[in-house]
Amino acid sequence: MAWVESQSASFHCRHASSCTDEAVKLLAGLEDQRGRLGSVFPDPIGDLTIVLHDGPRSLAASNPTLPALWRATERTSRVYLTGWAGDRELHLLSPPALRARAGNNQVAARALSYAAATLYTRRVIVQGNPDLQRSLAPARTLVSMRWAWLLEGGSRWFSGESAAAKQAVIQRLRTGPAPDFPPAMRDAPLLAGTVIDLLVREEGEAAALTLLSRLHPGGSRAALASAFGGRPMVHTEGTWRSYLARLAGSR
Repeated sequence: MAWVESQSASFHCRHASSCTDEAVKLLAGLEDQRGRLGSVFPDPIGDLTIVLHDGPRSLAASNPTLPALWRATERTSRVYLTGWAGDRELHLLSPPALRARAGNNQVAARALSYAAATLYTRRVIVQGNPDLQRSLAPARTLVSMRWAWLLEGGSRWFSGESAAAKQAVIQRLRTGPAPDFPPAMRDAPLLAGTVIDLLVREEGEAAALTLLSRLHPGGSRAALASAFGGRPMVHTEGTWRSYLARLAGSR
């Protein structure tokens, strides 16, 4: 496979020569996302290299922790784990590989069209949270998995993917077991965005940005209690489960 490079004002992209037109379109979308994030995040970083992989094997070879994360994720959520973010590089499946991953599932195809924006948003969130930077170090994989709901939920909500994946969320709620609160790693790629959505609805976007800016020393539940105005966690969890029930009952 012949590798070539495309670039935009803020990004470089390494990809197969056959994917040039789609890479240029992807870079334009990332520039748009960078502009949107600039209104809410203090440092929507640029000067990143995007590496597009032609399939899961190539992607897994770029990061040996990915297969373990895929195994830890429930099948309906696993399809949305399409890349990883390093300090200066974002590795993800190419647009043709994303379409192959979605197959005939139009809901998944629509959500996966946000994959690059989600991965970039993830990198911006990590940039602004020194605690997340430390927890994502390779030696602290278990710590990062405990906070997967925060990073997955924040990146997918602020990229727009969560809204696009609504029908997939509904399907998961109707066919799978009741999720943990906050969602465990197995459900985080698909369901964690609902936690951020509820927080924004009830407390405002600023509360979500504050939640994403540091890791609470008391853990996930303490972080959520603080984010939702200090009210008892049993109340917040009940509100979230009622919110999911309404989603599952919608058409």
